Amino acid sequence: MRRTIMPEQNEATKETEYVLGTGLDELDRLAFQHRLWSDAAHAAWRRARIRIGQRVLDAGCGPGFASFDLAQIVTPRGAVVGVDESASFVAHLHEQAEARRLPQLSAKIGDVQSLSEALADEAPFDIAYLRWVLCFVPDPAKVIHGIAAALKPGGRVVIHDYFHYESMTSAPKSTAHERAIAATMESWRARGGDTDVGGALPRLLATAGLRVDIVDCHARVARSSDTMFEWPKLWWSIYAPKLVDMGYLAAEDCEALLAHFRDLEASETSFIQCPTVYEFIATKV
Repeated sequence: MRRTIMPEQNEATKETEYVLGTGLDELDRLAFQHRLWSDAAHAAWRRARIRIGQRVLDAGCGPGFASFDLAQIVTPRGAVVGVDESASFVAHLHEQAEARRLPQLSAKIGDVQSLSEALADEAPFDIAYLRWVLCFVPDPAKVIHGIAAALKPGGRVVIHDYFHYESMTSAPKSTAHERAIAATMESWRARGGDTDVGGALPRLLATAGLRVDIVDCHARVARSSDTMFEWPKLWWSIYAPKLVDMGYLAAEDCEALLAHFRDLEASETSFIQCPTVYEFIATKV
C-alpha cells in the first residue's frame, strides 16, 4: 500500500506548522498511538451511541486513523467528514479512504477554530469527535462553539484530551524526565496550546449550549513488558530531540532522558505513568 510522504512544514510549503511536525516519523507515531488508544475511542463512541447511517465530524482529524474506524462504523449509509489544517495529512486521508474503499469518508483543509468556513457546504452532524486537538489550539472556545453550530439538536460531541499533564512520571523518577515534561508544556504554551485544557472544557461546553453528560479519565501505567510502554518511549525518542532543536531542552537532558528510558526498559521493577487522557461527552440542547 502506497503512503504519501509527509513533508515537514516550512515557508516553502506555506502549510501551518504543527508543533509535532508532519513527517513520516510523526505519521508512524500517530498510527501506533491510535492502535494503543483505539479501545478508549471505541468505548466512548459506544457511549455516545454512534451508529450506522449517521454523519460524523472528525475535527482535527490529522492523517485519519480515527476517521477510518468511524467510517467503518457508519458504513456508506452515513458519512464521516474530517477537518485538518495540514494539507499533507488530508491528502493521506483521501489516499487511504480510496485504498480502503471508504467512499463515505472525506476531509477538508481548514482551521478547527473556523469550522463554519471549513464546513460551509456540509449538512449538520449527529456526532463530533476531537482527540488531542484542543490542547494545541490558541482558542479552544472557538472550536467548541464551531462544534456546537455544526451539530444537530440532540447531537453529541466526544472529546479526548489532556489535563494535569505534569502528572506523567516514572518509577524510579528522573530529573531529566521532569525537565522534558516541563519543556513540552512550555513549547505548547509558546504556540498557544494548553496541556491543561481539559480543566476548562466543562465550562466551555456549557457556555456553547452543550450539556455535559460524562466526564471520565483514562490513566495508563505501563511496565517495559507492556505495549503501552512504547507510547511514551516513542514520544520522547521523536519529540525530545525536537525540544533541543527548538531551545526548550538542553542536549544533555535529552541524552539523560533517553538513557533513563533504556534503564526503565531493562528493569522488571520499573514503570511509567503515562499522561492521563480525560474524556468528555456532551449533548447539544
